[in-house]
Amino acid sequence: MRRDQLAAAARAALGRGRRLEGIERLAGGSKKGVHRLVMDDATTAVAYLWDDDENYWPAAEGDDDLADPFSPGLGLDLFEAAHARLDALGVRVPALCLVDRDGTHCPADLAIVEDLQGESLEALLVRDPCAAAPVMERLSEALEAMRQHRAFAYGKVAVVDAGATSRGTSCEEVVLERAQRDLAEAASRDPRIDAARDRLEERLHWLAGAVRPRAEYSVVHGELGPDHVLVDAAQRPVLIDIEGAMYFDAEWEHVFLRIRFDGMYDALAADGLDESRLVFYTLAQRLSLTAGPLRLLDGEFPDRAFMAGIAEYNLKESLEFARW
Repeated sequence: MRRDQLAAAARAALGRGRRLEGIERLAGGSKKGVHRLVMDDATTAVAYLWDDDENYWPAAEGDDDLADPFSPGLGLDLFEAAHARLDALGVRVPALCLVDRDGTHCPADLAIVEDLQGESLEALLVRDPCAAAPVMERLSEALEAMRQHRAFAYGKVAVVDAGATSRGTSCEEVVLERAQRDLAEAASRDPRIDAARDRLEERLHWLAGAVRPRAEYSVVHGELGPDHVLVDAAQRPVLIDIEGAMYFDAEWEHVFLRIRFDGMYDALAADGLDESRLVFYTLAQRLSLTAGPLRLLDGEFPDRAFMAGIAEYNLKESLEFARW
C-alpha cells in the first residue's frame, strides 16, 4: 500500500491539519493488514486493509460465499455489520474513524479505527493475573450480553441482519460438514490423522447425532482468544478481529474460549450450555485448529514455528477422540 494513499486517508480520518509521520505494521492480522498510523502531533490510529497482498491464507473455493457461516471473514461489509451489532449490545469495540469501500483513498477496503495502545488481555494475564481479573469479569458480562441476544437464523451477522439465509439446516449440520472437510485436509497433510481418519469420522457422526435441534442463536465472535481482546485505559475489554462474528450456538464460542483461555476459563463460564454440543464442537474445533494452521503454512505466513506448534498441539488433542 502506497504511503501517500494512507497519508490522505489518515488526514481525512484524523484531521487535515495533521501529517502522517510513520506507519508501523502491527502483529496479527493473517487475513488483513493492520498498521498503526502515527501523525506529526503524536496522534495515532490503526488502519485495517483488506487486500489480497495482506492475506496470508491460500485461496480456496467458496472463500467469498457469505452464505457459509465459516467462510473467511474478509472485507469491510462484514466488519461494519459486526461492529454495529456488537456496539449496539454494549460490547466495546474500537471506535470507527473512517471507512473507504469506494477506493477514495485506497484500492482495497479500508477502515481506520481508534488506536488502543494498551496491552492485550493475553499479555495482561501473563504479566499480572490479579489486574486482569476485573477485565475478565467485564469480558464475561460482554459474552453474556452476546449470548442473550437471540436471532431465529444462524450465519454471519452481515447476512442475518440483512434478512438473508445461510446454507444448511442447522448449526450442527454446518459444523459436521466443516469438520469432515477439516479432517480430510488434515489427513492429507499428516499420516497420524490419516491413520485415525475412519475412527475420527465415526466419532464426529456419533457426536453430531447426539445433538438435539435448536431454533434460536446467539451472537458469537467465533475466534475469541485473549489475543483478540485489547484492554483500554478504563480497564475495559475491547474485541478486535470481529469480521467473523455470527449468530450461532453459544457453545461454539465457549469451546473456543475453553481452548484459548486454558486454565482461566472458569471466569468466563456460562450456565445452561448444552453438554452434547460442547463435546461435538470440541472435536470439530480441534480438527479446525489442526487443518487451518497446516493450510496457512502452505503460504508465506511469517511466524511458521508458532503456527506449526498450534497445529501439532491440536492434532494430538484430536487424536484423543479416536481412542474413545
